[in-house]
Amino acid sequence: MATIAPPYRPYSPGLPPIDTPHRNGGSAVAVTLRHAPFGFLLRPRPPVLEIDGQGVPAHWGRVVQSVAIGEHHVHVHVPARIGAADTTVVAVAGKTVELEYRAPLLSFLGGALGAPPQRYPGAVAVWIVLAIMLVLISCGCAGLILNAGG
Repeated sequence: MATIAPPYRPYSPGLPPIDTPHRNGGSAVAVTLRHAPFGFLLRPRPPVLEIDGQGVPAHWGRVVQSVAIGEHHVHVHVPARIGAADTTVVAVAGKTVELEYRAPLLSFLGGALGAPPQRYPGAVAVWIVLAIMLVLISCGCAGLILNAGG
């Protein structure tokens, strides 16, 4: 499924990004690459971004790449093929296609790539695991307290 360029959105409030392709009527693909705040282990490992099979220098944050007008395949993953995600976009003259990539919270899941905003894949599973751990810890503490009293 192709994504048409959504309306322009500045990266930071009050400070729109510099999109040089628009000066000559060109087009661009902008990908905002994010990982969860507690995913600090991903921070030193830059994500891999490919447009039409060609590697694009990427880092966590917003990456803008000039592209020709037409359809383009965008692929993103974290090194070791964690969180692979693909989409197809249609670049039109004078527009920037805004995409957002969210790395998964569990390494065996795929990432989320598409028009912003995206959600972190695996959030529900993480909350379920945390709830189960909390119940087990509570039961263990209750058992210790009841055992110590008797």
